[in-house]
Order: sequence, then C-alpha cells, then structure tokens
Amino acid sequence: MIILPDSWKKHWGDSDWFEKIFALQGEEFRNMDGRRTLRFELLGKSYFVKMYQGLGWWRIVKSLMTLRKPPVMSAHNEWLAIRILTELGIETMTEVAYGERGRNPARRQSFLVTEDLHNTVSLEDFCRDWKDSPPDLQFKRQLISRLGHMAGVMHAHGINHRDYYLCHFLLEQGSGTPRTPDDFHVYLIDLHRVQFRASVPQRWLIKDLASLHFSAMDIGLTRRDY
Repeated sequence: MIILPDSWKKHWGDSDWFEKIFALQGEEFRNMDGRRTLRFELLGKSYFVKMYQGLGWWRIVKSLMTLRKPPVMSAHNEWLAIRILTELGIETMTEVAYGERGRNPARRQSFLVTEDLHNTVSLEDFCRDWKDSPPDLQFKRQLISRLGHMAGVMHAHGINHRDYYLCHFLLEQGSGTPRTPDDFHVYLIDLHRVQFRASVPQRWLIKDLASLHFSAMDIGLTRRDY
C-alpha cells in the first residue's frame, strides 16, 4: 500500500517510490530502533517523514522474553491516529503520504510524511519562562482549557496518547496575546504510541494526565489559573 500526492508521482515517474522516500535527505531528528525522522524539502515545500525499517526477529524476541513491548515498528498506528483525531476535531499533523510493504514484521518497511508545521513552538518552550514572566491570564486559561478539552475528547473516544507532555503540543506562533478560544491553534504531535480501545483503562487515563501535570510542574501555575 502506498499513498502519494499526484505531484510526487509525476515528479518521480516510474521509479520505485518506496526507495525514493527512503533515500530522502534533510535535517535528521532521530535514527534509532529502526525509525528515522527527518525534515526535508520537495518541490518547494518542507515536510517531516518517519521511516520504519524492520527490527529483526532477535530484537522482537528479546523484547518478548523480557516482558517488554518492542518499539513501534510501523507508521500505521500514527497514520491511523492522525485520521481519527482529525475526525474528532483535534488539531494534529496533516498527512501527506503513507506507505507500507512486506508481511514479515521483522522486515516490514513503512513511512509517514506530514506537513511541516511552520511558525509553531512547543508548549515546553513557550511556557518555560511563565514562572518569571506570566502571560495574559485570559490566554493562559484558554490554553489550559484547550489542553483539557483535547484530553477529554480523546479519552471519551477510547484513545490515550501515552506521551502527553507539553513538548508534544505545538502552538501557533503569535498566539501569546488575548484571543478567543477559536482564534489560536494547538497541534498534538508524536502519535506513534497512541492506543485505541472501546474505553481507556483508568491506569492509562491517569498516566496521560499525570504526564501533562509533570511536564507543567515548573511553569508557575496556581489555583487562580483554573
């Protein structure tokens, strides 16, 4: 299975499109556990790509023997999460291309390309100086409400993130002034470990909320902010 924009198909012609994706070069952010993440440019636009290579049976068996889950081995979970969260009205990455080939889980290859979220900053960076330089109170409350709403919608639909930290939210730059809740954008990223169930077990619901609380412990929040 492979999904590509028509412009890319035309640009690459009859070449092996998988090989074209895996040969992409750019600014590398991660290259370990069979997963490579980088930002690249193609036809005048910038994107992010996650490429997955098979881990091999030894790594999979070793994880099972130590009662640990193996690392995420496919782009499929994140691809599915983007589609579901988008349907639920949660702002996240925009899918551009996706592909997967091979039946053997130890050798399967897959990739996911998403649009580069320009002009954004992680909430970890955005909130770092709040303790000494608090933002507008109205905006702070709007932002807290937005994150709570996103968690509530996910959990109500049986979805938990597993890495629900401030660093995995991207805020549209220029949103640090008082605005209505509909006038700024917060994108939830890094969805490769998202879990889907009929309902979220309490353990995983608490873990999501505890992760968010932990990552916000030192940004100067008070009871007045809620």
